[in-house]
Amino acid sequence: MRTMSSDPRVTVGIIIVCAVAFLASGSIGFASSSSTRLIQEFAVWGPGIDVLHQYYRLVTGAFLHVNLLHVGFNMYLLWILGQMLEPRLGSGRFAALYFTALLWGSFGALAVTPDAHTVGASGAVFGLMGAAAVEQRAQGINPFKTDIGLLIIFNLGLSFLLAGISIGGHIGGLIGGGLVGMAFSYADSRRSRGLGYAACAVLSVFAIAAAIVVSGGNGISG
Repeated sequence: MRTMSSDPRVTVGIIIVCAVAFLASGSIGFASSSSTRLIQEFAVWGPGIDVLHQYYRLVTGAFLHVNLLHVGFNMYLLWILGQMLEPRLGSGRFAALYFTALLWGSFGALAVTPDAHTVGASGAVFGLMGAAAVEQRAQGINPFKTDIGLLIIFNLGLSFLLAGISIGGHIGGLIGGGLVGMAFSYADSRRSRGLGYAACAVLSVFAIAAAIVVSGGNGISG
């Protein structure tokens, strides 16, 4: 998959933003803290979106993390997947994939736990896994016989086994990334990258609209 066409500049940029946001939050350490000012004001949170119309939360929450282990694990996976996908897709399409999956992760988190403050890049990272799995499938490779499949299974397992992890965010991001991967594959078959970008725009608008709908507490609590 690493047919080099560009350096992973977007990947590096996202990691830098997440690192700076983590340092700015003041929760530097291994103890989890969801009460910092940045998390309270910028996390994905249903009442903030539904009542206060703080729609920016759908994006900003994905750049915040609660402790060193949280940010370190997400950034490690982002670096591994970014090195794999960004050179293959190109920086523009990689950015479109990442932010579409990010929005689907926010939608998934709100659908399951609308009243919780949800942060972390894991929804978008799951989206990268989903897109990579679709890419491998398009090449005739069974993703569940590769490291990508193992990553998906392992991380989904952790989502259900460990407390405090956004199951909805992970599944939402995985679905969003998979859909983008299929859209890119179709666009490539038609030799039209514009179709891929258009699909990302449609998927993003859908995720935003659906997230606003479920942020009012209509999701499944748990």
